[in-house]
Amino acid sequence: MRAVVQRVDGASVAVTEGADTEPVGEIFGEGLCVLVGVAHDDTPAKAAQLARKLWSLRILEGEKSCSEANAPLLVISQFTLYGDARKGRRPSWSAAAPGPVAEPLVDEVVRQLRALGARVETGRFGASMRVSLTNQGPFTVLLEI
Repeated sequence: MRAVVQRVDGASVAVTEGADTEPVGEIFGEGLCVLVGVAHDDTPAKAAQLARKLWSLRILEGEKSCSEANAPLLVISQFTLYGDARKGRRPSWSAAAPGPVAEPLVDEVVRQLRALGARVETGRFGASMRVSLTNQGPFTVLLEI
């Protein structure tokens, strides 16, 4: 699993369908916006490991974690994290797991975070989404589990 983790001062995600936009998740104040990508060989155990890492990662103000600061997370599925653009001009998505494999694992990350006590908002798997955030720092970390 891959995750792009950004320390934010507020973030939101909305689903777009044609001309319509529907807000689906929003966090206020300091927290993390997390884009999650799933590969073919990822497992529920890796999802749980990623959740524990996100909950304890000390990248908030004062080197605190979400668990220490009781900070919220916005978790959004992002298959393009496994895009490969080394050859040609069009990325290949073959390393990304298909929806039936990836969706339950992204859901498992969210479930595990909530079990740890996190306040979690989410996007909608497979939807066209608009993500808005204020990157604080800026501070961005790439995690590979």
